[in-house]
Amino acid sequence: MSLKNALANFEGWELLGLIQKILTGLLILAISYLIAQLFTEVLAYYLKKYAEKSEATWDDVLVPLLENTLPVIIYLLGIFFFLQAVGIDLTGLAVLFGAVSFGISYSLKDILQNFFSSLVLLVDTPFQYGDVIQLGTGELAVIKNIGIRLTKLYLIDTNCEKFIPNGKLQNDEITNLSRPTHNYYYTISVPFRGDIDPIQSIKIIEEVIISHPDTLGDISKKLEAIDVFYRPKDKLIELKDGQISKLEGGRLRLETELKLNQTIDRINQLITDLCEKIQVLEKNGLDVAEARKIQGYYLDIVRLTGLEMVTDRQGRRKSLLLQEPAKIDENTMIPLLRAWYKIWSKDPDLTFEDAEILEEEWERRITFLQLRMNNLLKKISNAGKGGVNETKLDDYLDNFAAWLKENFKNTNTLWQEPKIWVSNLNLGGGGSTGNELMVKFFVDNIKLEQCQRGYRVRSEVQGEIMRRLRQSYLYR
Repeated sequence: MSLKNALANFEGWELLGLIQKILTGLLILAISYLIAQLFTEVLAYYLKKYAEKSEATWDDVLVPLLENTLPVIIYLLGIFFFLQAVGIDLTGLAVLFGAVSFGISYSLKDILQNFFSSLVLLVDTPFQYGDVIQLGTGELAVIKNIGIRLTKLYLIDTNCEKFIPNGKLQNDEITNLSRPTHNYYYTISVPFRGDIDPIQSIKIIEEVIISHPDTLGDISKKLEAIDVFYRPKDKLIELKDGQISKLEGGRLRLETELKLNQTIDRINQLITDLCEKIQVLEKNGLDVAEARKIQGYYLDIVRLTGLEMVTDRQGRRKSLLLQEPAKIDENTMIPLLRAWYKIWSKDPDLTFEDAEILEEEWERRITFLQLRMNNLLKKISNAGKGGVNETKLDDYLDNFAAWLKENFKNTNTLWQEPKIWVSNLNLGGGGSTGNELMVKFFVDNIKLEQCQRGYRVRSEVQGEIMRRLRQSYLYR
């Protein structure tokens, strides 16, 4: 008891208590720093990986936003708890903080507006990283980064970066050229002599556009016409070992794409047939035997896709899983798809970055394909066991078929064939003014060649049209 009283009267304990508070505060700051670093270095990395595997567009905006804002919030909370730990009374500071906050919020209203505009962009997701957009000013730009206050753009025509406040970008009229696809519709106007039949000119123009490897259209027609493809600079380039010419690479790419499209069409037909079989079997409900029969039909689709079913064991539990087999069948969809984009990446007009863009884009779609097919397998495997509504199996398959056509790869290119018509005709005799053909065609992917691909293709098409029409004495 006397020892306790002696220690209580010892003034050094007050100093020890202050040291303890300071050490506690410093520990809080250290923990705050470690948490912020953990999020920045680890959690943000896995969130980015998750966003890459997710088909949603909102997470592509949310992840950079969280990466920039959460560390700041963590540090502010760390400072608050540090002050509280060292014994500073925060009640008086709360009033001061409120007054200061009001003043800061008023002076920084534009910054806050831009911050909340970034949240609106997160909800609406009119674009995501890598999209090609057209601003209200007419400038073409690529989305590089959506920050807390600013969005960074790459201007295609001037080869420079532009920073736009999110508040202004939110209120701007934006055209997203990358949606629904990366294909872009180009228009050129071709004058022609008034004393000739425009049908002859139209036939020549169609052949020029169809023969170009980088325009879209019926692939069978393109393969028939590609031998007349002409580009002067190909004759000036000496190919190195492993390189292929534009003509040879274009033909090989089209041949592979034709096989790929035929395989996808067979898969779509098998899905349609399976839906019809399910509609018959599910009338009176599905039993286990019927569910296994449906699973067998589904495995035919799986094999043609380039996957195989394996048993995934996790402890005592086991489940069915689709994955790529060790022995690859080159005539199935996924291997054909990889062969197609790898041939495409050897196009002499593309850059090293373009090869990475193609690989990233199509490998991401392959990942989405495997996720969707695995989800379908689970639903089919649970049919007849009360684990899924059997009457919806055909709807699930219909949704998958629609996704294949709209979001994976559309094999129907008839609507993308070039369109040519007379836009203006001078009927005042054989004059040479006022007669024009309007020509419209699709370019395969405007994101390539630093988004300059469409300009190059349009220039080559236009130059070849003029050359061929002059040879036929049809160009005025």
